[in-house]
Amino acid sequence: MRPRQWVKNVIVFFALVFDKQLFQLEPALRTLAGFALFSLISSAVYIFNDIADIEADRQHPKKKNRPLPSGNLPINVARGFGIFLVAMVIPKAYFLSPAFAAVLAFYFVMMIAYTKWLKHIPILDVMIIATGFVLRVHAGVTLINVERFSPWLYVITTLGALYLGFGKRRAELTLLQDGATSHRRVLNGYTIPLLDQFITIVSSTTILAYSLYTFTADNLPENHSMMLTIPFVIYAIFRYLQLVQVSDLTDAPEEVVLTDRPLQIAIVLWGLIVMGVFYLS
Repeated sequence: MRPRQWVKNVIVFFALVFDKQLFQLEPALRTLAGFALFSLISSAVYIFNDIADIEADRQHPKKKNRPLPSGNLPINVARGFGIFLVAMVIPKAYFLSPAFAAVLAFYFVMMIAYTKWLKHIPILDVMIIATGFVLRVHAGVTLINVERFSPWLYVITTLGALYLGFGKRRAELTLLQDGATSHRRVLNGYTIPLLDQFITIVSSTTILAYSLYTFTADNLPENHSMMLTIPFVIYAIFRYLQLVQVSDLTDAPEEVVLTDRPLQIAIVLWGLIVMGVFYLS
């Protein structure tokens, strides 16, 4: 179920935080429930993905230790539990919001299509991953009565997810080297120089889009204090790039967030300033 990857789902809270409803009890509880359900549907996707990739994962230096490829978990048990998760989550999501249930259902179908076919198509594979992040943001929007949520956040989420996705592909090429394509066929469509170009384009565009958001979004203070967060976003982007290119990072982005102290400090400081801008100014 990969609970460490549930950290991705915190962006379900974007609508709650950036629409200034964080300290309202009902929206907060609905969003918290939505976070839990999105985490469970994500876990169902991971289960079916591991079943589909079991043979390739057995040849991978890290993934071979997962429960399914290692043989510690029977495939039928995993498949049955994955079906149970889907059957449990979608009705509960409908109880929260029909629109939220539709987003979860679309996310699940899209990711199953990704597992079966789309992850083997270069560039499109990363774009599908980015779409998954945008759906997380939209899921949060469907859970509350949004008043002034900026569409800029959809753009920033898309670009940021592309940045992390291409960074992850680069890390996989670095880790697997000559045997990369035998573990993940899509890597045959990438080279490290090409991924470096993609990362450069997307990272610079992310910084530009975020900077524009900080002084053009209509729900921000007129004194443009949100611009104070720009340096922390730039640092986080540069720090991850440094880890990928200088330290030959091979961990997934969510693992980096959970282990790299400078990146964690940048994220915490960014979050504190955001809270001050939205709730104290």
